[in-house]
Amino acid sequence: MKYLIGIDVGGTKIAFGLFDENKAFIANKKIDSDASISPENFFDLIVDVIHKLLKEQQLTIADVLGIGIGLPSYVHFKDGYIVKTGSLPKLHHFPLKSYLQEKMGNEIKIVIDNDGHAGALAEYRYGVGKQYDNFVYCPVSTGISSSFIINGEIFRGSYGWSGESGHMLTGNNLNSKKVCGCDNPGCFNSLCSGKMIVNSVLEWIESGEDTIITALAGGINYITAEHIDKAFEMDDILAKRAVEQMAQYMAIWLFNIYMILNINCFVFSGGLLSMGDKLFGRVKALFNSYNNIDYPVYFLEAKLGDQSGVIGAMELLF
Repeated sequence: MKYLIGIDVGGTKIAFGLFDENKAFIANKKIDSDASISPENFFDLIVDVIHKLLKEQQLTIADVLGIGIGLPSYVHFKDGYIVKTGSLPKLHHFPLKSYLQEKMGNEIKIVIDNDGHAGALAEYRYGVGKQYDNFVYCPVSTGISSSFIINGEIFRGSYGWSGESGHMLTGNNLNSKKVCGCDNPGCFNSLCSGKMIVNSVLEWIESGEDTIITALAGGINYITAEHIDKAFEMDDILAKRAVEQMAQYMAIWLFNIYMILNINCFVFSGGLLSMGDKLFGRVKALFNSYNNIDYPVYFLEAKLGDQSGVIGAMELLF
């Protein structure tokens, strides 16, 4: 029996899944992402965890048929080369596939791709996307992004990083000094992602606006999207402003994609789904207000949840 490994690298967490050659789930692990370390140290840690995961199952690397890895990165798919990574800015210009082949042996199949592509593949083969040959998969969490299933296949574009639509420019905040890892001020990610919305909240607090968010977080330096969500439930005006900003830019982001591709199904995954209708009800209403053509557009929630990343990473091998 040979085994498969799927690895979902995120801006805050790294998830590992071990599968047998029939794709049956065997075991998993999860560790924190460290954005401060070099690419070599970052992926050496991943290799260490792979060995620990295998050892716990009384296996070795010789038992592994392939490893698939999804990254929140611009990945040159053909070469397995990381061009840049918005949420992990140290992971730039790194030949990941060749590095891992050297570490783990050329007999192991290694496939590197964007994590959104992996998630889209998982939902198409096992999840809510099974009934659609065309859909846009939208991870909405630390960052926002998209991936496209077109005629039943992942569309990667010329180099491999199609779908980095969170880095499209809004035309606003073009002089802002607070940018995400794409280094362009005013991108959608910088104005409505789970991580970057905190920057807007901090600006408003620093300008003197009142809020209970700081108290909920235990200090201004600890504010996250979860605290904004909780403050919204408590009718905090600044939290409501933050959610309205997220909804407005998300709706524009999605409508632009719809206008370009005319794909009528959006499948959402990620941590921001926990905000429910308070965010996505507003997004859908705003989207509908822009869309004056009376044909249905579906907003669906991913079926596989947190497992989509590791399942999709494993499926990259096929």
